[in-house]
Amino acid sequence: MIETGKERKNILVVDDDASLRGLIVDALKQTGDFGIEEASDGAEALKALKSRLYDLVISDVQMPNMTGMELLSKIREINPNIYVIMITAFPSIGLSVSAMQTGAVDFLSKPFNIDDLLYKVQIYLREKTILSEDKLRHRAESVRLSDKVRELSKRSYIYDAIESSAGNNDHIFQGMVDLALKIADGERCALFLYDEESGEFHPKITLGSAAVPVTEQITPMTLSLYRQVVERKEPLLFQPLHEGGSCMMCVPLTIRGKIFGILSLSKKRNLVSFSEKDLHYIQSLTRRASLNLENRILYESLYDNITDTFRALVGSIQARDHYTEIHSTHVTNFALRTAETMQCPAADMESLKIAAMLHDIGKIAIPDVILLKPAELTPAEYEVIKTHCRIGDDILAPILLFETERKIIRHHHERWDGKGYPDGLAGEQIPFFARLLAVADAFDAMTTDRPYRKAMTRKEAVAELKKNEGRQFDPQMVKPFVESL
Repeated sequence: MIETGKERKNILVVDDDASLRGLIVDALKQTGDFGIEEASDGAEALKALKSRLYDLVISDVQMPNMTGMELLSKIREINPNIYVIMITAFPSIGLSVSAMQTGAVDFLSKPFNIDDLLYKVQIYLREKTILSEDKLRHRAESVRLSDKVRELSKRSYIYDAIESSAGNNDHIFQGMVDLALKIADGERCALFLYDEESGEFHPKITLGSAAVPVTEQITPMTLSLYRQVVERKEPLLFQPLHEGGSCMMCVPLTIRGKIFGILSLSKKRNLVSFSEKDLHYIQSLTRRASLNLENRILYESLYDNITDTFRALVGSIQARDHYTEIHSTHVTNFALRTAETMQCPAADMESLKIAAMLHDIGKIAIPDVILLKPAELTPAEYEVIKTHCRIGDDILAPILLFETERKIIRHHHERWDGKGYPDGLAGEQIPFFARLLAVADAFDAMTTDRPYRKAMTRKEAVAELKKNEGRQFDPQMVKPFVESL
């Protein structure tokens, strides 16, 4: 049972979806003694609001006649003390931030857990009860607590938005600038990268209604402000001295105490100037984004260093066996072209590239007398060669970054019919790219001269691949491989 105080609370549920509206109403009736009314759209809700005092409104965003955002603005005009929870099936960072700025206390995305909604109703009605009890003595503290709730909510939106940033550094920069505009309600936002050695600022991104090309020249006044930020290593709020000038906020971007950029926001003074709270939110944004960039740089550096180490190991094999060198290059090219034909995601293709380059890394442990034998291997020697798949997996095992690549390397000699090695996997038990690599590996082996046999022609090798579809090879891999040749 939800406990909200002695006074009965009134709740208005607004949604054009009758089934969802009914679900919310029924849940509220079962969990608390509320006065509950329904409205099918914003216009109907507005009539209800003018005839009755409500403590809480739960409203959809997308509705006919009057949207939820329009209704929210009207509610602020009628009674700013009414708490509003917004819900939508089409969430976005911009919409959620706009709703919070307009006065919503919370924002939920469909589909949502009804228990989560009821929990939020409980929290906000208790807060409202606190505000109504002994207003003179408790109002200031209650408002402070309410502001704290909103602050934490806004910061969570910032963190979620930055954490969800994908792609390269430019995507993170773009997201940071776009989010900064929304958070601080600025007219223009620009990001400049700072070169500590030369002391110069290089324009990177500008967005907003007053945005100008990133190739713009920094004005002497702006340059002076940026230099102050760098010297002090602190943000700066600037108010213009003359009517019609722009107020500015300049915030440093730092990694490990070193400034690498400036985030600059501006808007005309006849609008509301930037506040200390705006600055607080923007600093939270820049710190989070900078941390994301730092983690990305460290990850890429670690990944590159490890990859270089393994390339060196492969190089040591190639120095022993010229065939392995050529073979690894050919297999990598074959595999990547096939993956492109299959329109595989770029991130997956990077894993395939690494695995293809390193697929024979386990041969570093194979004795020269077997690896470099100029004649056909004996059954016992072949068993030793077969261990290179497991050894390759073992070499990469301590490196958590290469979990996907390990599986491809370990299983690239498995067969579709389950008669391969090292684990006898069959069908789709075999990792997707391991099945692709098996085709590329076999094709290159067949079309390369060996001391004990002549190479097949490409036509003969293709015929052999097709002959073994459904036995040695995944039928779904052979066709795109042949198409990519």
